[in-house]
Parts: sequence; C-alpha cells; structure tokens
Amino acid sequence: MMSLLEVKNLHVNIGGKEILKGINLTVNAGEIHAVMGPNGNGKSTLAMVIAGKDGYEITHGEILYKGKNLFSLSVEERAAEGLFVGFQYPVEIPGVSMAAFMRAAINEQRKYRGLDPVNTLEFAGLMEEKKKIVDLSENLAGRAVNEGFSGGEKKKNEIFQMAVLEPTLAILDETDSGLDIDALRTVASGINKLRTPQNAFIIVTHYQRLLDYVVPDIVHVLAGGRIIRTGDKSLALELEKKGYDWIDEDRHLYG
Repeated sequence: MMSLLEVKNLHVNIGGKEILKGINLTVNAGEIHAVMGPNGNGKSTLAMVIAGKDGYEITHGEILYKGKNLFSLSVEERAAEGLFVGFQYPVEIPGVSMAAFMRAAINEQRKYRGLDPVNTLEFAGLMEEKKKIVDLSENLAGRAVNEGFSGGEKKKNEIFQMAVLEPTLAILDETDSGLDIDALRTVASGINKLRTPQNAFIIVTHYQRLLDYVVPDIVHVLAGGRIIRTGDKSLALELEKKGYDWIDEDRHLYG
C-alpha cells in the first residue's frame, strides 16, 4: 500500500502559542481518515499547515507527501502535485466565473506536468461530466465563484471543484458544517463517487453524522495538540454517544 502522506512529530505555533504538539499521521492510498476532536485543539491547524497557509510557525517535525518534503513546495506546487484542501468557509471570488476559475486551475496543473492546455471541447465535456457528480445546477456553474451562494451551495461547489481537479489527496475541513440533511447527503455522495484505490481523503469534523454516509477506514481523536486515540468507525460512534468529556483523562495524560 502506497503512503501518500506522512506527518512526523509535527509541532506548530500560532502567535507564539504551541497548537500542535507532536502530530504523527500516515495516510495511504485508498484510505479515508476522519480527524475528530473538541474545538480549539488543532484539527483545522493541521489542515492549514498541510495546505501551506501563511501564519503558522513549524517549530519541529516534517511532512512528506508522495515522498517529497511538503515544506519545500509552494502552495501552487502542492495543488499541482494533487493536493486539494476544502475550507470550512470557502471564499467568494467576485467577477470570476466558475468556468474561468476551473479552466485556469486545470491549465496550471497541466503546465506543471508538461502538458498542453485543455481545449474548449475537452473542458466543456469535463465540466458537464463532473457537474453530475454533485448535481450542480447550470445556474450555480455559470455564476462567479461562490458569490451569493448559500453555505450548502458553497460546499457542493467545493466537491465539484475537487471532482474536476481529481486530487490524489483531499483534505476536507469541516465540510459538513452548516449543511442540512439533503446537502449533507449530496456532498457525501460526491466524496464516495470520487474515492478510488489511488487517492485518499482526510475528513476533519466535529460530528459523526457525515460519517454515516462516508465511512472512514480510520478515525483519530485530536485533543491537546496530539492524536490521542485512533480506531475504526466504532470510535466515531462512541464519540457521538459520549461526547468528548470522556477523553479528558487521555487529554490530561498527553496534553
């Protein structure tokens, strides 16, 4: 089984405060990992560091992606290498149509890989094919990126973008946040359709409900800046029943 991501003893500060205190995580091709835990314990920080967002100080440790030092790659290079990050609050890009945005993203990837730009006919066919995965309406596809979209529409749009870009590793940071049950099912269905033996997903979430529809292979509990428990789907069910109070003892021991 090919290892796509290896996080080794990662320590990260924000504004002089240590948030991640020694994260170790290995994600192999074909796997779905769920990262759960209380607010303010580092789940989104881990996602943002992998994405390459500014403002995070890596004080120790390393991350390997496809065997390469992730920290040596720019944000653009990470994306071109097949890394996708879906944010909790997707940004709006007024004046930029979805079609123009996605075509530019595809062509940047193709340029990085030494390929010619996608032609108009190929691009149109790709957009039509991928819109069906999340039932994206022509109305949404024709508008500026996320401008005026509801929360559910923005999340659906992110899954559509992921479908178009076909990443090797997708990290979804609280994709289920604010979704009603219909939108949740649509987003989950899109994730399941995009899963292959060659790619992998990390789903960051507070709640077990998304995992009713996207069944993880491995569940991690992140608390006190460390992964303190790892298990299968049953661990998520236990968290749903008991909440996070029952891990306080572990958090005291590790954090």
